[in-house]
Amino acid sequence: MTADDLKTQFRQQSQAALSLNVAYIGVVNGLFTTLHRLRQASAQALAEAAGIDPGYVLRWCDAAYAFGYLDADGDTFRLTPQGEAMRPEAPDTLMPMAVQSVLSAHMAERAAGLMRNGERPGEQVLAERQTVLPWFGPMLEATFGPMFEHTICPAVPVFAEVDARGGLAVDLGCGNGWYLRALARRCGKLRGLGIDGFEENITQAQALARQNGLSDRLRFQHGDIHALTLDEPADLIAMNRALHHVWEKDTQTLFAWLRANLKPGGAVVIWEPAWPAERRALREPSRRGMAFQNLSEHVQGNHFLRPEEIQAAFAQAGMTATVHLFAQGNEAVVVARR
Repeated sequence: MTADDLKTQFRQQSQAALSLNVAYIGVVNGLFTTLHRLRQASAQALAEAAGIDPGYVLRWCDAAYAFGYLDADGDTFRLTPQGEAMRPEAPDTLMPMAVQSVLSAHMAERAAGLMRNGERPGEQVLAERQTVLPWFGPMLEATFGPMFEHTICPAVPVFAEVDARGGLAVDLGCGNGWYLRALARRCGKLRGLGIDGFEENITQAQALARQNGLSDRLRFQHGDIHALTLDEPADLIAMNRALHHVWEKDTQTLFAWLRANLKPGGAVVIWEPAWPAERRALREPSRRGMAFQNLSEHVQGNHFLRPEEIQAAFAQAGMTATVHLFAQGNEAVVVARR
């Protein structure tokens, strides 16, 4: 590959990143959703309907037109199929890609600066950009919710077992409650309790449970996993892409707590990205994002785990664990029984 070829390749990659940045602005300000409702509108009318500044909306419309999210007839704009797909409420929405792009840029900037002194500021970095945190839960839900509801849940028998006895499922690090809502849709008798350290997430979770008619079975509360007491032992305790956030603090104490707060015969279900055993696997296209995310996790004081590490931690706590792999082996669901 020549130098000119490399420049062309990286220009194309840069254009893709710019496209997602433009989409992010439209997502967080409701512009795709509002224009879908209006069907077509001038920038002024779109700004009025969305309740935001018309100068910014005009410049956004030009940028969204340039990158193919909008078509235009004179000064009137309408969504293209690409723009329709970026609506957060669209089936198979592309919204997570836009949110992840901006979040990744933020984490890259933080990692670049922190490398000099080794500081790892923790989870608070997710809240440093005021427009990102409210979209973190929806991003995860749109990315992983369908996989859980339609692939993982039917393949892991413990969920049906807990539902059959109307048991309690506790989700530690519940985010906006997407996991428990998906579980409740499939399991009509199951009860759920979600715990999260961000008040913003709990507010979202409670509102979404009400909107989905599930607030009679699901409740959510703000809390710290390191100082948590359950009102009753759980039939199932879940941690979804959350274990690596607490792994480096005190794994032995955490796993002892998980076992102690289960009913006899209960189960812990851990869902984590499956860090590969060999580095060369990171060159695979499906794992490149995982490699970058592991760098950003280091900023937060975390790192991704191999499924065997999780199994070993359960064994040390006196529990037998089984690993289920999904998504070409990139997602691990580890089920441990008491």
